[in-house]
Amino acid sequence: MLARVADNLFWMGRYIERAEHTARFMNVNYFSSLDAPNTVSQSRDFVLRSMLFMVGDPPPEDAKLEEDKVLFKIGLDRDYPASILNSIIFARENAHSARDLISTELYYSVNKFFHFADSYPARSFVKTGLFDFTAQVTEMTAVLRGKIRGTLLHDAIYAIIMMGVNMERAIQITRIINAKYNDARKSLGSYGDRFRNSYEWTTLLKCAESYDMFRRFYKKAPTSLSTLEFLILNPDCPRSVMNSLNQVHQHVLTIDPLKASDKDSTAFMVGKIRSEYQFKRIEDIEGAVQAFIDHILTELSAIGSQMQKEFFHY
Repeated sequence: MLARVADNLFWMGRYIERAEHTARFMNVNYFSSLDAPNTVSQSRDFVLRSMLFMVGDPPPEDAKLEEDKVLFKIGLDRDYPASILNSIIFARENAHSARDLISTELYYSVNKFFHFADSYPARSFVKTGLFDFTAQVTEMTAVLRGKIRGTLLHDAIYAIIMMGVNMERAIQITRIINAKYNDARKSLGSYGDRFRNSYEWTTLLKCAESYDMFRRFYKKAPTSLSTLEFLILNPDCPRSVMNSLNQVHQHVLTIDPLKASDKDSTAFMVGKIRSEYQFKRIEDIEGAVQAFIDHILTELSAIGSQMQKEFFHY
């Protein structure tokens, strides 16, 4: 397989996953604020700043935000690289470049996804369509993952796509954690340790589509430590960083099983990093959560750079 085509497959998976996480974060963050127990979390300015922080574009503290402009920018702005629409456009372009290696069913679904987003009326989106658009995006990305798993041979092509999906999932979940950690410091709870019991931990779990499973696993209300433990270190949570790293490691070995012991390989790097998290306890990071989040993002960036160098350089 040409490195250029492998790169297209990898980034198709990444952009599909990126579109989903951005859309779900917008949906949950916006509408959860309507039921928030305090005025800070209910504030439109607070919600919009959280959205911009998550996509990597935090506004100055004194900036006055306009809701319509912020929603359009993150959702449908072709001139903003991190918008949901651009993620979908890039996913389609990469799918088109690797058309001969993916199934017809998957390609048609990606194409349908693009036409839905590209033709969505901007005026409706910023006024009344936020829920409809973001819900449809999350549903369509679920369909795409089903097409990937159900219509492709589980060979190197599948492994490259899923490597991209799981790399992006780990990055996006970490960015969402970072955004809600920042929100929790501003919007404190009303009892006990107010940071640990902030409503933003519940919102974080819902943004990661993990709230119900969290309640079944812990059988108690979310706190800062239990939420971070579930979304970072729990290998059985499908949205956790640990689970994503396990999946990435598995797919890297599918592509080149002989590289596992090569100290300069992606497989070795991922194995080393996942071992670090495998034996990490949440109590070990309790006093330095922000530094740990930054550390995860740095390590994920290093893995991405190593992948690009090893598999996709052309």
